[in-house]
Amino acid sequence: MSGHHHDHDHHHDHDHSELSETQLRVRALETVLTEKGYVDPKALDAIVEAYQTKIGPRNGAAVVAKAWADPAFKKALLADATKAVATLGHVARTGDHLIAVENTSKTHNMIVCTLCSCYPWEVLGLPPVWYKSAPYRSRAVKDPRGVLADFGVSLPKDTEIRVWDSTAETRFIVLPMRPAGTDGWSEEKLAELVTRDSMIGTGLPKAPK
Repeated sequence: MSGHHHDHDHHHDHDHSELSETQLRVRALETVLTEKGYVDPKALDAIVEAYQTKIGPRNGAAVVAKAWADPAFKKALLADATKAVATLGHVARTGDHLIAVENTSKTHNMIVCTLCSCYPWEVLGLPPVWYKSAPYRSRAVKDPRGVLADFGVSLPKDTEIRVWDSTAETRFIVLPMRPAGTDGWSEEKLAELVTRDSMIGTGLPKAPK
């Protein structure tokens, strides 16, 4: 079995002689998630493909960056995310209600869908494979801190972790905390720090270089 895995890696390395830091991090994360049973190994190529072709979370990143840069938009987003996001031209499917939940120094929010794989794809792109997996869905509710640790996120002990359960009608997007050292940044530059996982709550935004 391990021999086969080797061939597989070799094949990929042959295609991409130089692996970027992002790809290496993706590989490392995949290994952890596979061992924890979040991910079917057959789906890993799909994850890598999604990262490499940058499916998705650009819309959501633009929403978060605007909320960081524009206090009026942030207020509107937290009051009615469906309406606020629509003003940027990203329209949810009919009947979908999008709710934005804000991370603070005291509270960290995480999104899960225990009954299905409800996901606000109009702002986050395609759902990651692990999001739909039973171990993520059950453990995120029972042991959110442990799941965050699997994703390499460790929060202060006194930070409250809130888990929000999506439904077919109600989707969530996490508004992560704006990284320090980004004063005066443009929305475009801020958006580059927003990761898809930071909008699900299983990750944090990138630190400014």
